Amino acid sequence: MTQPQFILSGILLLALVLQALLPSYRVLVVTAGAGLACLAATLLGVANTSRILAGVPWDVLVILVTLGLVSQLLAQSRLFDRLALAATRASRADPARLTIVFGIAMYVVSGIVNNLTALVLVLPVLHVLLRLGGTNQRYVSWTLGVLLVACNLGGAATPIGDFPAILLLGRGSMTFVDYLVQAAPATFVALAALLAVTAFVVRPARGMPRDPITAGIARAVMTALHRRITLDRRIFVPAAASLALMVAAWLFLPASLGVGPELVCWLGAALALLLNRRLGERLTRNGLEAEAVFFLLSLFVMVGAVRDTGLFDLIARGIERLPISGAGQLFVFLLLAGLLTGLFSAGPSMAALLEVAASLAKRLPPSAVYVGLALSVCAGSSLFLTAATAGPLAQALTERADIRDADGQKLRFGFFDFLPTGLLGFAIIQLTALGYAAWVLSRAG
Repeated sequence: MTQPQFILSGILLLALVLQALLPSYRVLVVTAGAGLACLAATLLGVANTSRILAGVPWDVLVILVTLGLVSQLLAQSRLFDRLALAATRASRADPARLTIVFGIAMYVVSGIVNNLTALVLVLPVLHVLLRLGGTNQRYVSWTLGVLLVACNLGGAATPIGDFPAILLLGRGSMTFVDYLVQAAPATFVALAALLAVTAFVVRPARGMPRDPITAGIARAVMTALHRRITLDRRIFVPAAASLALMVAAWLFLPASLGVGPELVCWLGAALALLLNRRLGERLTRNGLEAEAVFFLLSLFVMVGAVRDTGLFDLIARGIERLPISGAGQLFVFLLLAGLLTGLFSAGPSMAALLEVAASLAKRLPPSAVYVGLALSVCAGSSLFLTAATAGPLAQALTERADIRDADGQKLRFGFFDFLPTGLLGFAIIQLTALGYAAWVLSRAG
């Protein structure tokens, strides 16, 4: 390893470790790391700041910001409040059904909006049900844990659900249709396996009282709380129509036109905001996810500086020189991706590992590499509460919800409370990633 590779990779690694250990200061940490990486790259003769910034995938940031604005429009229409109420009715407030129904609901919602928005919209409804129906620590830990893992799977199911998939779409690694067709069934299989093991093996509702009167009261209270919450069609119809047009453009516009996914997002979001002029102006002024933009921009800068040293090519060649088959090399890469994501979270891991994946995809089926990577990153982000994008937020919201058991003891949702679910989710999703990659490789001959 050369001196520039050692120094710049050290800056990147230090920033990733610090942002994982100090999540409250993660934007400040990675921003400072990006500035230091630019300075080091310039002084070491690797690349100047202008070259590094020119290599930033600005199209990915455009997609992230514009999809975030459309998601906020859908949230303002109260669509997800209605979906949460429908999930309550479908579960009948029964503890065993509640975990499954809300897991499916979170999976669906996370495929449309980002994980944080999905959690803010759905989790408070579940908290109310947990307070009304009576619960215990084991049930809370498993139910909220399943929701987080389902949230990660939903984000990985579509090209617009979460950052790793958006990165693949924005960089042109896969088309919208190819990713959706390949990833959605795989994530659904993983979700079904997770819910089946939870319901029939773990059985978190075991020992919980099943009082039909209490369940009926819980349903009645939820209905009363949401009676006046109706879908705002003036917001929903333009936003949904714009999103439908965006999806149609991704599906049917020929690549020869040169209209990329970032331009489709830009125009589609602009149309949705213009059709809701007052709300659109307010969201454009105040609803931009500046934290996410600065965080990802800083990551791209640090990764770009390391890329210019040739380190990622060196890692790719190291994997290719392993004395095992191409399939074995891919499996090693996917397992490494899952473990690194568990330590450093999805955004940093995907941004760095995609550089290695691009090299592997030159000699292996691209879908096996890229979708396998997206699933492995999803597995890693489900391993620890700190690795999940929405993990710290779920912990904070649960703390504020003040859920108590029958003895009045306050129930928690911390790192170790999530860990059993995280280990199960990681194992299921990682096995799904390896199984998917093996299936694609076998079909390729």
